[in-house]
Amino acid sequence: MFLGFGLDAWITIVTVLGMFTILLFTKWRSDMVFLGAIGVLYVTGVLDAKEAFSGFSSTSVITVGVLFVVVAGLTHTGVLQYIVKYLLGTPNSYAKAVTRLMLPVAALSSFLSNTTVVSLFVNIVKMWSKKLGVSPSKLLIPLSYASGMGGVCTLIGTPPNLIIGGLYEEKTGEAMNILTTTIPGLFCLVVGVLSVIAMRRLLPDRKAPESAFESTGDYTVELLVPSDNPYIGQTLAQAGLFDVKGGSLIEMRHFDEPPTLVSENEPVMGGDHLVYAGQIDELIELANSHQLVSADHHVFSINEVDNSSTLRTAYVDFGSSLIGTTIGGSTFEKDHNVILAAVSRRGERINEAPRNVVLQAGDTLLLVCPKNFNVDTSSMSNALHFFDSADVPNIGSGTIISTLIMITMVALSAFGVMPLLQCAFLAAAAMMICRCCNMDQAMRAINWDILMVFAGSAVLGLAIQKTGIAEWLANGILDVCGTNPLVVMIAVCFVGTFITEFISNTAAGAMFFPIMYEAAEKLGYDPFPFLVALMVSVSSSFATPIGSPTHMLVYGPGGYRFSDFMRIGLLMNIIILAANILIVNIVYPLTPLP
Repeated sequence: MFLGFGLDAWITIVTVLGMFTILLFTKWRSDMVFLGAIGVLYVTGVLDAKEAFSGFSSTSVITVGVLFVVVAGLTHTGVLQYIVKYLLGTPNSYAKAVTRLMLPVAALSSFLSNTTVVSLFVNIVKMWSKKLGVSPSKLLIPLSYASGMGGVCTLIGTPPNLIIGGLYEEKTGEAMNILTTTIPGLFCLVVGVLSVIAMRRLLPDRKAPESAFESTGDYTVELLVPSDNPYIGQTLAQAGLFDVKGGSLIEMRHFDEPPTLVSENEPVMGGDHLVYAGQIDELIELANSHQLVSADHHVFSINEVDNSSTLRTAYVDFGSSLIGTTIGGSTFEKDHNVILAAVSRRGERINEAPRNVVLQAGDTLLLVCPKNFNVDTSSMSNALHFFDSADVPNIGSGTIISTLIMITMVALSAFGVMPLLQCAFLAAAAMMICRCCNMDQAMRAINWDILMVFAGSAVLGLAIQKTGIAEWLANGILDVCGTNPLVVMIAVCFVGTFITEFISNTAAGAMFFPIMYEAAEKLGYDPFPFLVALMVSVSSSFATPIGSPTHMLVYGPGGYRFSDFMRIGLLMNIIILAANILIVNIVYPLTPLP
C-alpha cells in the first residue's frame, strides 16, 4: 500500500493519466489508445479477461452500434435535408436567427449523431449567413453548442448518456427511460439559447476561410508551365502571366531551382512553377486560357491533364495525421488520386506554394478530385473532413418511412413496451427492409473508432471502481464538501464539466460514474438524480475546440482561433452548470435511501 492505494490502483491511475496525456499531446488514434489501455489493465492483472473485454458486450455499446444503422436510414432518405429546407427561413434579427438555428439542430441531435447533424449544417449555415449578412463565425459556435445541448435531451442523444445509463442498469438492474434527461436537457437548452443571444458580443467576427474563394489574395495556387506551352520563350509580361485578373504572381521557380525574384521581364520556360495568390475562379480561368497545369508533378503536355475532375473543399481536423506536414513532402496526392490546388488559413493569404505549406488544424484545402470521388469510401476521412458532399439524397416516400420508423422506436422505448436495445434492432432492420439504406450504407455508417472508445471507456470506469479509486475519491470529496448532498453534486459536476474540455465526454462519463455513485450512496441518497446531473455536466463542454468533435468540425470553417471558444465558453460552462443543478433538483428531488 502506498498513499492508501494498492498496486492495482496505481497501475490504473498511471494507465488513465498516460492515456489522457497521449490523447492530448500526440496524434495517435484514440481507438488504439483506449485499446492499449485495456491491454495494460488485462496484462497486469488489474482486470481479468471477462472484465477487460466486458465493454465490447455492453448493451450501451451495442446500442450505439445499432443506432448508427438507424441514422444511416434517416440520412440516406433525406430527412435532415427536408428539415433544414423548411425550418431556417429568413429571420430579420440575430436573436431570431440563433433561435431558428439552435432549436432544430438540438431537436435533431436528440436522436441523431451530433457530428452528422453539424456536418450537414455547416455548409448550410455558411450560405445562410451570407443571406442574412452575418459572419459565419457568429453562427457556427452556436451551431456546435446546440448539437451538444440537444444530445443531452434523450438517453440516445449522446454517448455519455448511454454509457451512464448502461452502467446504472448494471448496478441496479433498473433501466433508465429514453426520456430521462428530456426536461433537464430542454431547460438547459433554453437557457443556453438565451445566453448565446445575450453574450453575442463575445462571439468572434472572423473572416471565414471559404470567403477566400470570392476575394482576391486569400488563396494561393501553384501552376506548372508544360513543355509544349505556346508562351515558352516570351517574358511573363508578354505572355500575360505577370499582371493577371483577380490575382498576382508571388513566386516563380525554374524547374526545381530556388525561387527567383518575380519580374515581368523574366522568361517563361517549360517546367516553370508559378505561384499565384488571388481569386480562385479567376486563377483557374488563367490556367485554362494559358494552358497551365497543376504543379503536383511534371506534366509535359496539356493533353495529359484529366479533365474529368471536380474541386472539393476539406478541412484539417484536430488530431489529423497531416498536421505538421506538407503535402509536397508526402505521397498524399498520389495515394488518394487528388491534387492540392490551394490552401487557406482563417481566410488569410499564405505566401508560399500550397504544397510547401506546413498544415495546421483548421486549415482549408482546395482539392482537385476525380468526378466519381466518394467521401464516404475515401481513405482520407481520418486526415480531412469534407463538407461539400455531392451526394444529396432525394426527398420522397423513403423520407416519411424512415421518420415513422424513428418515431416508433422512440415511442416503444419511452413507454416501456420493450428495452431500448430491442427497439434499436427492430428499427435498424426496418430501415433496411424498407430500403431506407442498403447493407453497404449500413456497414459504412457504423463508426468502429467510436465504438472502440466507447467500450474502452466502460472498462476504465470498471477498473476505477474495482481498484477502490472511486471510493477513495468519493471519500475525498465528502471530506472537502461535507455531508451536504447538493454541495457534493455541484462539486463533482463542476469537475466533470471542466475535465470534459480536454478528454472525451464518453471517457469523462465512465470515469465519473463510479465516483458520483459512491458519493451518493455514502451520503445515504438515491444516486439517480446525481447521475442525471452528471449526464448533463460531462456533455457541457463549451470552452475549448477540443472539448467536442462538433467544435472541431466548425473550427476550420469558422476561421476561429483557440481562444475564441474560451471567451464565451467559460461563461457558458458556469451558466449551464447552474441551470443543470437547479432543474435536476426540481425534476428529480434528492431522496434518502430507505
